[in-house]
Parts: sequence; C-alpha cells; structure tokens
Amino acid sequence: AVIGRYKLSVQSTSSGSSSPANLGSFVLLFNPWSSGDDVFMPNKAECEEYVLEEFGIIFAGNKNHINSFGWNFGQFQEDILNICLSMLDRSLYYRQDPATDISHRNDPKYLGRVLSAMVNANDDQGVLLGNWSGNYEGGKSPSSWTGSGEILQNWKKSGFKPVRYGQCWVFAAVLTTVLRCLGIPTRTITNFSSAHDADGNLRVDEFYDASGNHLDRAADSIWNFHVWNESWFSRSDLGPSYSGWQVLDATPQEESGGIYQCGPASRNAIKEGDVDLDYDCPFVFAEVNADCMYWNYDPTTGKKTLIFSKSTVIGQFISTKAVGRDDRVDVTNDYKYEEGSTKERDIFKKARKKLGLEDKFDPTAPTPQETDQKPDISGKFKVAGTLEVGKDLNLILVLANLQSDVKTVHVNMTAWSTVYTRRPVHEIWKNSVSVTLSPKEEKQFPIKIPYTEYQQQLTTDNTIQVTALCHVEGGIQVLVQRDITLDNPAIDIQILGEAKVNQEVDVEVIFTNPIDTEVRDCVLQVEGNDLLRGILEIDIPPLKASEKSSTKFKLIPFETGSKHLLVHFSCDKFADIKTFKMVNV
Repeated sequence: AVIGRYKLSVQSTSSGSSSPANLGSFVLLFNPWSSGDDVFMPNKAECEEYVLEEFGIIFAGNKNHINSFGWNFGQFQEDILNICLSMLDRSLYYRQDPATDISHRNDPKYLGRVLSAMVNANDDQGVLLGNWSGNYEGGKSPSSWTGSGEILQNWKKSGFKPVRYGQCWVFAAVLTTVLRCLGIPTRTITNFSSAHDADGNLRVDEFYDASGNHLDRAADSIWNFHVWNESWFSRSDLGPSYSGWQVLDATPQEESGGIYQCGPASRNAIKEGDVDLDYDCPFVFAEVNADCMYWNYDPTTGKKTLIFSKSTVIGQFISTKAVGRDDRVDVTNDYKYEEGSTKERDIFKKARKKLGLEDKFDPTAPTPQETDQKPDISGKFKVAGTLEVGKDLNLILVLANLQSDVKTVHVNMTAWSTVYTRRPVHEIWKNSVSVTLSPKEEKQFPIKIPYTEYQQQLTTDNTIQVTALCHVEGGIQVLVQRDITLDNPAIDIQILGEAKVNQEVDVEVIFTNPIDTEVRDCVLQVEGNDLLRGILEIDIPPLKASEKSSTKFKLIPFETGSKHLLVHFSCDKFADIKTFKMVNV
C-alpha cells in the first residue's frame, strides 16, 4: 500500500438505506518490524536505533583529527510528520504527475530519491539552501544548527521558502529525520577525504601555483569530510545481492536526471564496482575511490605540470554512530576492499571499464616522464603542540634528502583558512625559504602562526590548509600539504540532582574564556526532546580574559528514559561550540 494519510469510514445499512459514518483518519508508514515490508530489518536493536532514536552523533573534522557533535533528529516531535507528508506533495515529481507520484509511494527507493531532491532547495523550493562561501549573512551559519526540528518548522512557517543555510551534514541530518519519520531505517555516514568528481572520470584534479597557493579553479574537489545517508531497503529492481544499505545524498553536488538528487546507490554495488546500476553509482564510487592528481598551474601561460598522483588518499575512516551507544563505528570495509590490495585495484579497473574509461588517461599508470624522475626529497608537516582556537598554531615542516648528493630546495609556503570542502577563503600567512640538504639529511623548520594572525580569517569550520611547494634544483617539484582542524574550547554541562518526570531539575553550563581578550555577544542555546519544549536561548554577559561563566537554568522532563541535552554556545570570537549530555529521567 502507498504510505500517507487515509480516511477511515464505515458504511451501515438498515432497512434499505445506507449511511456512511466517518471514523477519522490514520497515517500509514513503512514498517521495518514486518517481514513482508521492503524495509524489513531483522535486527530489533537496529530498528530501535535507525527508526526510533531521535538523537544522533555526526562525525566531522578531518582524517588526522576526527571530531563529533550531537544532533536532535526529533522525528516524532510535534507537526514533523505533517511537514514530512507535505514535503512529498511539494516535489517536482508530484507537481508534474500527481497520480503517478502517489502510486509510487509504496516504494522506498522512489521516496528516497524524491526526498533527496526535496531536502535541498535547488530545482524545487525544497527545505534547505546550501552555502559554502564562508559568508552566511541573511541566514544561520550551517554549523549553528543543533537539530532538524527548527529547520523543518521554519520551512513550514515561512510558507515553504528554503531555510538559509545548509551544508552536507545539515542536509543529511534533515533527510535522516524525514526518512525515520516515515519508517525507513536511516543513518548518517561521514566519509573523510571525500572526492567530488564533477566530470565522471574517477579522478580529481587539484591545481597549485608556483607559490604553493591552492587554486580554486577545478570543478573537482577533495572535501575534508562529506556526510550522506544510508537507508535500509530491498532492491527488487537489482536483485537480492544489492539489497540492504542504500546510499542517498541530499547535498546538491551534481545533477542526476536533470535534478539535484542522488541515490539510492546500493552499497554492495559500490563495493563490487558495479557502477552501471541505478542510481548514481559512478558519483558515489568516486567519492570513496577516486584517484587524485596534483598539478602545478601557471596562470600566465595556462601550462599545467603533474606534480604527483595518489590512489590511496580518498575515502578514509568512513564513520557512523554505533547502535545503542554514543561511539564511532568504522564502515570503510563495507564500501571498498583494502586500499593497496590487488582486489581493490581490480574493482577500480572494472569500474573504469564499465564507464568506458579504460582507453583514456589512467592516472595510476605512470607516464614515461614520471618513471624517469622520482622526487629527490620528501616532506611532511608535523603538528607541534595543541590545535585549539585561541592558541598559536605550531607546525614543523620536515624535509628529507632521499639522494646521496647535495640538494638545493626553494620552498614556498602558504596557509589559508578554508571551509570544510577545502575551498580557500582567506590567506593567513606565507613565507619562503631556500634550503641546502646534505646527502640523506633531514631538516626541520618550525612554523608559528599566531592566533592574532588567523583569528579574523578563520571560518566557522575552524579549518586551515598549509602548503609547501618545494622547487628542487634539477629535479621535480614536491608538494607537501596538511589540512588542520582546530578544536573549539570546551564547555561543560552538569545536571544538579536527579531528573524525574514533571519535576524541576537544575542544569549548570560552565564556560571559561581561554584567550586574553574579552569575548562578547555570548549566547547559549539548549534543546532536548522530552526535556524541554522548543529551544531555550540565554544571553550571557561579556567575559573578560580567562573569566569563567556559570549559567543555570531549570528543566522539567516530561518522559522517562535516557534523553540527550544539546548545548550550543557562540560568541564573537568562537563560533558554534557544541556539546551534549545524556540525562537519565
């Protein structure tokens, strides 16, 4: 049966005349507990997590430094079901052909695809407008949201105008809310070093100028992380071996069938390189498998020179929240065979062949110019000290001469603030040095970027990309780079006393200003299902250098069980400090 709202009436006949009586209405949803359903999930604990759980954890940061934050999916909160159902009636599919659209609403793969389009505002005045510029005027910065409820309610309240602004985890979190609400088991997945392959050739190209600046000139990109969804259902169109977890992605990256939508792509098909199967497998396959090409680009002549290529960079530490626990689970092996194994390369070749790429340039096969010349030096950035907003950033550039003769190296270094997609936003620092390396010598160059230098330039993602382009005399160039994610200062929540239904309990939130200047415009936002209604907002007076603030407020929980309280703190110097606390009521 198609899901949605049904009217129920009864017809009674007495002495030849019949009169219908309306008994009311009900909403039919998918049922993962029922073995006959397309979304049947045999494991009860997984049903609890992926359909009934209203709290989630989303992983972010970068591959060297994974961090996480809580999210309030809130799929069973007031009016959310109505909003989810009205979302179906606002899709392009429904507007073009209502009867056909409704007749397909028994099919989770159809609804997953439709909703992946509706969660972004492209094409259809959907829920969220994406913005990756680093400037979020005219809306809320994507990292300031703490739950889907506020976004969905705002969308409805505004007369269904797109809510400003979203980035990948916001799109994914809202899609999780909608699909769980409709009974389809769904979770968020974070892929670190995620490829956005715009031209479908299973490789991403990055360009750097002679000074080592990362040029924002390619359609391709490698994101520090990207968040998408997996939903659980059978694939009657592909066969049983492709059932199970299906990838959906509501972030508007590339059009599919003329609309910004993505999936469902069977996770098994991705792992086996079956990129010719519906839907959007080549794009998802590239997100976790693409090869990377790093080029030196000369803007005056338009000449590009390959610096090096890597086939093991993309798709690392693919993460999701554990079932029934607040831990990270690594699912990389469910997406691909082990990096560097022959099986993994065979699958890559199989995918290239299916996409008709086998005759085209293969980035992993060395070209004659590359086999002749190996780099004479190696380099890396090491972190010295803590990576915290408010503290100076200390790094060490380590250069090693791999040859048995002296090498002279000219090094151009830059540091840029970026958004999490690694799009450069502001230059923070640059420097150049010339170095002589004796045979087999290793040298270390300490780098210090003071807080005062990066503070104004930092985006809300707290990310900095450091690059050193090394010009070796008589040899090929070597590119050294590192993406740094800085941690926000900590914030602490204490529940003062025992939390009981319909009884007041005090909560204390403590924040210490870690820097030596005053912070102002301090705002605390608190939300938590069954602990308080809506979002509590508290203004906090300015805090002097190193001053500690304690803010107390009361909760009156209205349901028993383990609940999560989400706290979000922001001020003029620190954007979006988040934490959560489990409360047993």
